[in-house]
Amino acid sequence: MTADTAGGEALISARGLRKDYGSKPVIDLEALELRHGELLAVLGPNGAGKSTLLRLLSMLEKPTSGRVLYRGESGSGAEAKLRASSAVVFQRPHFWRDTVAYNIGLGLRLRGVRRGETDQRVRRVCDDLGISDLLLSNVVSLSGGEAQRVALARALVVEPDVLFLDEPTANLDSEARLDLRTDLENIARRRTSGVLLITHDRNEAFHLADRIAVLRDGRLVQVGSPADLYEDPADPYVARMTGAELTISGHVMAAEGRTLTVDADGVSLSVVGRVEVGEAVKVAYRPEDLILTPADGALEESSTRNLLSAEITQRKDLGGLVRLRLAGPPELVALVTRNAAEELGLDAGVHVRVRAKATALHAYPAAGGSAPSAAGPDDDGAAASD
Repeated sequence: MTADTAGGEALISARGLRKDYGSKPVIDLEALELRHGELLAVLGPNGAGKSTLLRLLSMLEKPTSGRVLYRGESGSGAEAKLRASSAVVFQRPHFWRDTVAYNIGLGLRLRGVRRGETDQRVRRVCDDLGISDLLLSNVVSLSGGEAQRVALARALVVEPDVLFLDEPTANLDSEARLDLRTDLENIARRRTSGVLLITHDRNEAFHLADRIAVLRDGRLVQVGSPADLYEDPADPYVARMTGAELTISGHVMAAEGRTLTVDADGVSLSVVGRVEVGEAVKVAYRPEDLILTPADGALEESSTRNLLSAEITQRKDLGGLVRLRLAGPPELVALVTRNAAEELGLDAGVHVRVRAKATALHAYPAAGGSAPSAAGPDDDGAAASD
């Protein structure tokens, strides 16, 4: 496990946290922190334990062992303070059958805020979120995207210290998802000291988060900035969660520090990794990192250490992007813009040259396994939440 590292004031801290359901540990992690001023995303597929972790960190559920601290304090006093100073937006919000204004202002009324101030605060947060025209609407008439923005307004109106978000965009269409992400990025950060986002969507995590905690079977695999995870994924699981492919298999023929020479079906590749000579490996790469040029074009000088020949066997258009399957050896998957595909004439049957930097190819022991892909806008399907 890659442990969380110190740095910055911690709003929420987990230490030796474990949660068992029966004899099965659903959460088992050494340490995790939500720091002041950051948006921390917990990323993982269905069944990873994400929602259970959120309930533990928000003190809505007690751990089997370990501690959760709020601003350095634990116990019933800290739990009471966190309950009063936080808000949760769930994947499927529940409302009272009344107007939008009534539902958004309910938390303030329960806190004893006077009606005039409640009305002003409700109006301000709705103006920020662009939903003031819905104030007098009955909640039963709301679309999915409108309902989630109302739920977000209800959370933000109480001016929480910590905002917990449990898959808030999972059930939305693409347009509503993008609108809500914009609200989270531009508004939620301003109104809170810290945000914890639970998501299975890697694009959401990498777009919004300052740091990402990758969760697998209730355990942390790696915690770091989006750049950390992209540039140096800890294992094949994290590589897949960041959108990498694992179509290349081979053996390490030579090693010089972290730079390895891998034989993949008779093709020599220069890659990075920490694997011994002679070991079987899987090589992870992201399809967008492959550079394609026509096979009959002029061969320009380049510092790129890997130059391969391949034939396009399949083309799949994904809006503004095109996904290509390439027959090698080795077998590859490339992702290019539609404009590039049209300009270069990339289609099934076309032969191409493929360039890849050594730092774009990461080798792992073949027995390390892989992970299910984290869903994103270009995936065929979306994973469900915990």
